[in-house]
Amino acid sequence: MKSMKKIVAIVLAALLVVAVFAGCSKKDGGETTTATTAKAEDTTTIPADFKVGFIFLHDENSTYDLNFINAAKEACKELGIADENIIMKTGIDESNACYDTAMDLVDQGCKFIFADSFGHEPFMIQAAKEATDVQFFHATGTKAHTEKLPNYHNAFASIYEGRYLAGIAAGMKLNELKDAGKLKGETAKMGYVGAFPYAEVKSGYTSFFLGAKSVCPEVTMEVTFTNSWYDEAAEKDAANNLIARKCDLISQHADSMGAPTACENAGIPNVSYNGSTVEACPNTFIVSSKINWAPYMKLAITNTVAGKTTEADWTGTLETESVQLTEINEKAAAKGTQEAIDAAKAELIAGTRHVYDVKNFTVTVDKDKNVNAKVDDKGNLTSYTADVDDMGDFKGDTEVVKDGYFHESEFRSAPYFDIDIDGITIL
Repeated sequence: MKSMKKIVAIVLAALLVVAVFAGCSKKDGGETTTATTAKAEDTTTIPADFKVGFIFLHDENSTYDLNFINAAKEACKELGIADENIIMKTGIDESNACYDTAMDLVDQGCKFIFADSFGHEPFMIQAAKEATDVQFFHATGTKAHTEKLPNYHNAFASIYEGRYLAGIAAGMKLNELKDAGKLKGETAKMGYVGAFPYAEVKSGYTSFFLGAKSVCPEVTMEVTFTNSWYDEAAEKDAANNLIARKCDLISQHADSMGAPTACENAGIPNVSYNGSTVEACPNTFIVSSKINWAPYMKLAITNTVAGKTTEADWTGTLETESVQLTEINEKAAAKGTQEAIDAAKAELIAGTRHVYDVKNFTVTVDKDKNVNAKVDDKGNLTSYTADVDDMGDFKGDTEVVKDGYFHESEFRSAPYFDIDIDGITIL
């Protein structure tokens, strides 16, 4: 009888293990990136003295950092972490100041430390190598899956899907302007204010453009860069320049209110990023996409407390509610916008629509542009070797086109789509 009970216990334990692993998924070809369901219930109790530390590039005046700050507050509140055990450091630039801040947080007793800017990564890695009993988490980074440190982790989300949905809202507005005879030129043209020509920014504006193009096929777009994540004057000037170039709608991947303010002053529709600007721009704001970092922060904190492993490279999705859109501003949006977004979102989640479906864009390859791309006689992408491992040599190492589309944020959480597609002009 004892041996029978023992056999039953072993079988039940095996079934439990199978169930646990069935809940995890690993992207084909990827080493560490995992789509984790962050909505799953976790009964981990946070100790009363557990401290968490956050490192932010700017402060609440930056829409980018405000999004992280709000997520940190939400995650800590839901987990019941006392205010005195939450240490937030703002205005920490991408220099040795990040390392010093991280080690200061270690000295203050933090066992969970999170940094929010791409350039923080080398300093977070340095701190992780020294404070091996502390778990370090970094948004937008690329090195965790190659560094393979047990206490250093990257995270991002499939925000390109959110930008694509926001692009649909833009395309709907352009159609409305066209039908009303209010386009500035003969065909619809958008403008985009980007910070830097990095893959993250290129992936963002390309997916936004493709969303607009899915409902407004004639659309073109002009992109300008400010070479800064946060420069309100430069972003406002860039937006005004695009407006002067007869752009009918403006969007941006930059962190101040410069571009939205320019649009409100000029009466030009605007699609924002990282949060609603409707209070300051009630007449022109349409919608905003953003990454909701709260699910990941909750997961990472509870895993740290419980001693569980957090993936080296984690990608949030529409399904984990890590990719979100704000409410539509009906005053500025075209009729039917919400319905169009909802329909496309359902298809993205179901996998019946892909943002970077190669049938929906063409690519020009020459000696200076898109050198890692291969195209067919129609200009449709057939192959692309992306620099996923980011070893500093800027060489492609991973084939990311298969099944008819470019697989973004699957082989690494941080974006690696850096292709220049036709229809988008870089100023």
